[in-house]
Amino acid sequence: MAVQKRKTIPEVPAEQDGLSGEELFARGKGLTYDDFIVLPGYIDFQASEVDLETRVTRNIKIKRPLVSSPMDTVTEWKMAVYLALLGGIGIIHYNNTIEAQVEHVRKVKRFENGFIIDPVVLSPRHTVSDVDRIKKEHGFSGIPITEDGTLGSRLVGIVTNRDIDFEKDRSRPLAEVMTTDLITAKQGVTLHEANQILKASKKGKLPVVDDQFRLVALLSRRDLLTNKDYPYASKSADKQLLVGAAVSTRQEDRERIEALVDAGVDILLIDSAQGYSRYQIETLRFIKERYPDIDVIAGNVVTTEQCRALIEEGADALRVGMGPGSICITQTMMAVGRPQATAVYRCAKYARQFDVPVIADGGIQGIGHIAKALAIGASTVMAGYLLAGTAEAPGEYFYENGVRVKRYRGMASVEAMTAGGGKRYMSEDDQVIVPQGVTGTVPDRGSLVDYVPYLMKGLQQAFQDMGVRSIPELHEALYSGKLRFEQRTSAAQAEGTVHSLYSFKPPKLGRSPIDAF
Repeated sequence: MAVQKRKTIPEVPAEQDGLSGEELFARGKGLTYDDFIVLPGYIDFQASEVDLETRVTRNIKIKRPLVSSPMDTVTEWKMAVYLALLGGIGIIHYNNTIEAQVEHVRKVKRFENGFIIDPVVLSPRHTVSDVDRIKKEHGFSGIPITEDGTLGSRLVGIVTNRDIDFEKDRSRPLAEVMTTDLITAKQGVTLHEANQILKASKKGKLPVVDDQFRLVALLSRRDLLTNKDYPYASKSADKQLLVGAAVSTRQEDRERIEALVDAGVDILLIDSAQGYSRYQIETLRFIKERYPDIDVIAGNVVTTEQCRALIEEGADALRVGMGPGSICITQTMMAVGRPQATAVYRCAKYARQFDVPVIADGGIQGIGHIAKALAIGASTVMAGYLLAGTAEAPGEYFYENGVRVKRYRGMASVEAMTAGGGKRYMSEDDQVIVPQGVTGTVPDRGSLVDYVPYLMKGLQQAFQDMGVRSIPELHEALYSGKLRFEQRTSAAQAEGTVHSLYSFKPPKLGRSPIDAF
């Protein structure tokens, strides 16, 4: 049988499918992420080979291109800790006192994987029913008891399930049921040493105390058994987790800046809805003159003129976006802003000339939007909506129409501005509030420990489909014209998501398939 020869197909001349980035974002077109799609590239590698390392600022790299938004329903110490462990970085909000924000930064900086540095604590005067309530809300019942019911007070006992399981009187004080024969570890103990103590004692919880027997931390056997390695953790040269913090442009925040730097913050973010202002420039100059070693994220910006002004003053990264967030109504209320995809492309292309990375802030609804933001020049994405429903976000879960949710509010909502969030909006009259955001709810997305790997695995697969192995390679393909795009009509957008079914079952992790596109 004759062997059939492979046909030689002549190379197709010049004409290519799709559009280059420059052609897609031709002047006069304002595009969002849903208005275009990336055409596929050639695959000769596994998705697991995709390297997602990127720069969040001019001088700081992270392993995963994910930054949490400085919102009071998104980022406090717990979000910042676990996002850093998983390769991203959290930016602590400033809708609080200087002391409170500094304490959030310090908690991230002194965090050691495996130790609970902010455990739930009760006093001997609390009752068994208080333990029941905590177990219902948080899912655990091994609780240290201190003299006044606070961390840093003298440890006097511990209450576990075996102390209360068969107690009929749920109003009984914990002083009468708690275990007082305690196994503890001294402050400074290593995770390995603490693990050995737990194994030998066969206890479920190990309180860590200082020289005066004051509680400073807690170790859980369950956490040790389920503890995962974090090979992508974002750490500084001294092996501490990386963390950023937001500050306003107001004069009184100069004191906040000084306190945050003293606390060891790695990045300062100047938080302004419209970053092209004398106030932002003066704040940027102040930080750069006083603390030249601290990287500063400036913004928000959407035009190249805004970018030029902030880069000229020393910005180490630009935060791009004005009005695209799910809880933001700036474009409607103020008639000012720019469609997010166009803003990201134009700002990233301009900033690239000066080696300044940009953060795509707002409008990110899922994996597809993360991939698109990076494909048009962003080095990282900033997420609020995407992370607000996780266990590590501030706030408690509750049920709304049978769905487990968390509250999520824009920093320009009436509630947030009343609490201080209006500092990012240049208003002199605090008696009259003009909201640029709303308050809503977001579905439970579980823990970051499960959710972020899910997002990043999907992102690796998106890169594989594009035919690129890294973010720098993706950007090189963008600016060389190798990466091709196509605009999508409303019909094409409808075709590209779930349609024509009588019913369907959404995937797990609180995701809706529509969110992915």
